[in-house]
Amino acid sequence: MIEVGPRTLAMAQRVLHQVAQCLAPACLPLFLTDGYKEYATALLTHFGQWVQPPRRQATGPHPKPRWMPRPQLLYAQVVKTVRRRRLVDVKHRVVFGTLEAVNQMLAPLGWQINTAFVERLNLDIRQHVAAVGRRVATLCKREDGLHQQVALYHVYHNFVLPHASVRQPLAAPLPLNGSGAVKLWRPCTPAMAAGLTDHVWTLREVLMFRVPPWPQPQV
Repeated sequence: MIEVGPRTLAMAQRVLHQVAQCLAPACLPLFLTDGYKEYATALLTHFGQWVQPPRRQATGPHPKPRWMPRPQLLYAQVVKTVRRRRLVDVKHRVVFGTLEAVNQMLAPLGWQINTAFVERLNLDIRQHVAAVGRRVATLCKREDGLHQQVALYHVYHNFVLPHASVRQPLAAPLPLNGSGAVKLWRPCTPAMAAGLTDHVWTLREVLMFRVPPWPQPQV
């Protein structure tokens, strides 16, 4: 999910709405972001529930229901302090859930609270989409053009570019012509790992792919 534009509450709501649509009904993953506060509001909007607070007194009206995060919701932030363009401090803040529950999910994978994966993706986008690079002379003059560039990169990243993290071992090594080396892995893209395709696409396939028609607005 890639959103283009300034970081606002509306942007955070759109991102979380896309994430919620991709999740199974009972799936509630661990969320890790930077310190932008609107993400907490968007997460609470999409992954909250009404909770009836208990009565504090034996008599009187019942308290009004409150919209609260689900008990399974885990969300932590990586808060960085930058001074004069230099990173001087990094803190971890658990917003929903507990630090023990967050570490329990990360420990089997050998990970800690961080945003390294999305930061790596942001770097890839800057390297492949010139218009979003920092201090460049190739800025887009219109938002539509930037959306189109990012959409093309999105397809390239998932269908054309093999990723070492999802490569598949071959049943038997394949010798390479004339070099004496053998091939041990089958290149794989995220789209292949998700079962959306069975081969690595070429850029020509992407550009020549016939998109199914979508409903046109009635004039």
